[in-house]
Amino acid sequence: MKKERTVRYRSIRSRLHILIVIVMVPLFAIALYATVSLSRVYRNYDQTVRNITTVNSYNVVFEETMNSDMYYIIVESYNWDTLKNEEDSKNPYYLIEDMRTHFEQLRRDNTDPEITNDIDSILRVLGNLKKRVDTIISNVEEGGHYDENMTILKNDINVMTELIQGDIDNYIYLTADIMESTREKLSSEVRFTLAFLVILLAASLTFGLVSSRRISHRITDPIARLCDAADRFAAGDFSARVEVHSGDEIEILATSFNDMGAEIARLIENTRIEEKNTRELELRLLQQQIKPHFLYNTLDAIMWLTEAGENEQAVSMVSSLSNFFRTGLSRGHDWIKVSEEESHERSYLEIQQFRYRDILSYQIEIAEDIKDYYIMKLMLQPIVENALYHGIKNRRAMGHILVKGEKRHGKLLFTVQDDGIGMKPDELDYMRKLISGEAESVSGSGFGIANVEQRIHLGYGEPYGVHVESTYGVGTTVTVCVPALSKPGRAKDAEDEAVLPTGEGTKPAANPGTII
Repeated sequence: MKKERTVRYRSIRSRLHILIVIVMVPLFAIALYATVSLSRVYRNYDQTVRNITTVNSYNVVFEETMNSDMYYIIVESYNWDTLKNEEDSKNPYYLIEDMRTHFEQLRRDNTDPEITNDIDSILRVLGNLKKRVDTIISNVEEGGHYDENMTILKNDINVMTELIQGDIDNYIYLTADIMESTREKLSSEVRFTLAFLVILLAASLTFGLVSSRRISHRITDPIARLCDAADRFAAGDFSARVEVHSGDEIEILATSFNDMGAEIARLIENTRIEEKNTRELELRLLQQQIKPHFLYNTLDAIMWLTEAGENEQAVSMVSSLSNFFRTGLSRGHDWIKVSEEESHERSYLEIQQFRYRDILSYQIEIAEDIKDYYIMKLMLQPIVENALYHGIKNRRAMGHILVKGEKRHGKLLFTVQDDGIGMKPDELDYMRKLISGEAESVSGSGFGIANVEQRIHLGYGEPYGVHVESTYGVGTTVTVCVPALSKPGRAKDAEDEAVLPTGEGTKPAANPGTII
């Protein structure tokens, strides 16, 4: 009797599972053998490497840090009352305890007698070092004892840290010798294991290649078409679709890809709209922060004039304030012409000159050919305010503020220059970090300029922004670079980087009385 043959259908998943089993069983055996044969040697080697890494973190650094920290505490460059409660590298107790903890752990993990003796020596010296630190700290808290503390630092602490450094070097040397021996054992194990693995791997790959060829032709073509569609989609063609009628899982995958493409295209459009709305909201919020800041200072000046009995000047100042806000409101518009911003700054400086007439003079030079371009409202006022309050006012003598505007290479450049007190190098560095967002204002200084930088990035994009140059005792120049827009609105397709000038118009005058 003839047997009837039964044909069974196997999905791609089941075929791949069989192929995986064929390949993975020998590979698992290989991995198990390699793990067992190498784990013992590797654990010793790894422990040795970690020990060296831990100890090496104290090499040189501990000696220099401890000596310098104790010196700064003795000469009171560090405030010990503040430092003693902090877990900081400037705290000598923190350094000693941190090092003690690591070396006690190393001693528990170590089995070599020479290394154990070396670690014991380090721990003993650390104990003596702590006692000498206790003496210095006690003297510092009592006050005085400078000569005694310097003697202890020179004769005891410096010597002890040098001894610790020598013991650390010896520990690294001994451990490196052990590591080399372990490395040789590991290398021998690896060579033998690799030879065995190559043989098993070659057999597994040969068998897997023969098996995979039987099913590859049924899935490669649909996958290739799917990959092509995915590449086009990744390149920005959100209309990319793929047609597959293989009757298996790849067809399901292609259908899901098509559905996903349609959904992603819809979500991208929604995200673009939401991002636009979010940026506009952020821009409005940042803009609103400036108004109460200036209003507070102006009302304070009016109150000062009133209390001083200068009522006529107070009335004139209120009139200027009215003109200032009428220009600032701009019928609710966020984008105004350069001419309107010029009027705005002129009103502001007139207001401030009422109060600071003995120390403030100003000049506004806006090129005629840029007055019809549009910029964001309240872009220059915070910078002018900063020049007055942190430049001219701190100089305590007659000062001058120059506001300039011109067009260069399709961009508008505005400079606010003062011959006030200027900034020291560290203050200038802090101001630049504040503008870039790397630091936060702790006293309110620089808030307005940082606010302008954020608004420019939101309104125009990253290539544009604010640049500050300053020399202490000479003055400060703030340069604002924005695109030249003939109509109101956010800058679009602004791909050319705005290069802030480093020559004319960006540095303070050569002497306080000369305005460039």
